[in-house]
Amino acid sequence: MNPDEGFQMTVRNYRDLVVWQRAMDFAEHVYRMTAKFPVEERYALTSQMRRAAVSIPSNIAEGQGLHADRAFRRHLSIAHGSLCEVETQFLLAARLEYIDHAELREIAAAASEVGRLVMGLTHAVSGARA
Repeated sequence: MNPDEGFQMTVRNYRDLVVWQRAMDFAEHVYRMTAKFPVEERYALTSQMRRAAVSIPSNIAEGQGLHADRAFRRHLSIAHGSLCEVETQFLLAARLEYIDHAELREIAAAASEVGRLVMGLTHAVSGARA
């Protein structure tokens, strides 16, 4: 996969970014998976995972919308941190047996793709004005 796949210099809107599209898919996946968590987790782990998952595409959008490379890189860094947060929480969910190992592998693969795209975009933005 080309590390610059998520970013093109002709991007006019964050919705054009492949990384934002995949992050939206990931957030939707998180919502669907956490809907199966125990009811007692609704205001705890489920809520925290959903907020972190929504933070990923939200920070990509906000950063791109600022039209400043430094700010964009900062927001991409935050998005990546939120992705790591969700991954950690899914590892805990697996330990608590809220999801099985197949579901964990599935969400981990999706997270890995988003992570690669975020890092590729970060590198592309860093080199954009170099």
